[in-house]
Amino acid sequence: MSETTAPILQVVGITKRFGGLTAVNNVSMEIRSGEVVGLVGDNGAGKSTLIKMISGVYRPDEGQVLLEGQETNFATPLEARERGIETIYQDLALCENLDATVNIFLGREPLRRTLGLFKTVDRPLMLAESQEVLNQLDIHIPNLRRPIREMSGGQRQAVAIARAVYWKARLMIMDEPTAALAVPEQRKVHELVRTLRERGVPVIIISHNLQDVFAVADRIVVMRRGRKVADRPAASLASDDVVSLMVGATVGD
Repeated sequence: MSETTAPILQVVGITKRFGGLTAVNNVSMEIRSGEVVGLVGDNGAGKSTLIKMISGVYRPDEGQVLLEGQETNFATPLEARERGIETIYQDLALCENLDATVNIFLGREPLRRTLGLFKTVDRPLMLAESQEVLNQLDIHIPNLRRPIREMSGGQRQAVAIARAVYWKARLMIMDEPTAALAVPEQRKVHELVRTLRERGVPVIIISHNLQDVFAVADRIVVMRRGRKVADRPAASLASDDVVSLMVGATVGD
């Protein structure tokens, strides 16, 4: 990855207050194409608030969010998604009573005409396109017509990632992507993150599991009490260094 590559995302001096509480205080960061950034910090450090400002849930009180050099002012998460910012939260936001293909196309279902008059959902196309994107990601789900609730945690995570990839995400944000997953499924999520990197999709990962972060991250951003206290190459840090930065035992950048 070239350091001269223009950032996909830039956050400049961003601040968010809730009454008398400053949840995020003058934070700046950036992420480039094909880069994986681990965002870590203790509970209440401001990680989730920062991500929610990037993804359109909150509007910053101060500062700027720029996507490919253009300032954004997303009013809703839907606006952020339409611009290519996909956020996968812990609950995955999947409809458990629907199958994988419907979840991948949810809200954006392709239509076809029947009898030259009526428009119906093109389910064969949805199945073919879903299978294609899953194949690209080397994801194997035996029956895509099964309801999501019957799938494993790793398969659900894979469907959420496939949805973002199919709709050409320009930035992927993953909140605790391996929480409650067995070790083999955790490894599969790591593989998927690496695949996204190879495809040039930048990824921000929030995780309390530092093993997750070190397994895939190029850089690690550490937050404490609403401030960014470190932004360093992952290779230059050990787990103990990150923990020390999180609790304030080590001076940050």
